Amino acid sequence: MARVALVTGGTRGIGAAISTALKGAGYSVAANYAGNDDAAARFTDETGIPTYKWSVADYDACAAGIARVEGDLGPIDILINNAGITRDAPFHKMTPQQWKEVIDTNLSGVFNMTHPLWPGMRERKFGRIITISSINGQKGQFAQANYSAAKAGDLGFTKALAQEGARAGITVNAVCPGYIATDMVMAVPEKVREAIIGQIPVGRLGEPEEIARCVVFLAADEAGFITGSTISANGGQFVV
Repeated sequence: MARVALVTGGTRGIGAAISTALKGAGYSVAANYAGNDDAAARFTDETGIPTYKWSVADYDACAAGIARVEGDLGPIDILINNAGITRDAPFHKMTPQQWKEVIDTNLSGVFNMTHPLWPGMRERKFGRIITISSINGQKGQFAQANYSAAKAGDLGFTKALAQEGARAGITVNAVCPGYIATDMVMAVPEKVREAIIGQIPVGRLGEPEEIARCVVFLAADEAGFITGSTISANGGQFVV
């Protein structure tokens, strides 16, 4: 039987590419989403991947959503923490609400999704936790104190939890994308986009599928010796 993978924020952008790539690699995939019903319906129509709606910022909703997925597909072996939001503002203009919303989704959401799955993974002696962090969690970014803090926190979570899961056959890793040609990035003014590309040594934006390939690699049974690691996929823009 195919291993079951759950991708949060899995119906658009990088998440959609990850969901599709995992299905192509033979996994049984479920995609979570938070709000865009039309996009989720189109995604299921195009890919055949079932979608489940809940907010990763709500622990109880995560536990209930995970139970629904496992009731339909079986025990979840692979979790991709991809869901994320931005609420950008210079720090002197940032509101407590903007801070809280980003931390609740991008950092606490990783806890909320991983925690309910952890006991089952430990019992079965297998698991893959892969969190999509960001280049801006590694280097910081102007007007993103909330986002950079959350994404940096995801890396600390990854390194710590990897040490707890190792003896139980659970690997915990992260992928840090740079600037990727998603709808959000392509929507910025062309001059801004050109300025971004000018900072990337390979001379182009990344493609969502390039991030998905990193995830498929880390999800494999054969990747069991890789844990606590971060793959930087940013075209050489920031070298760790």
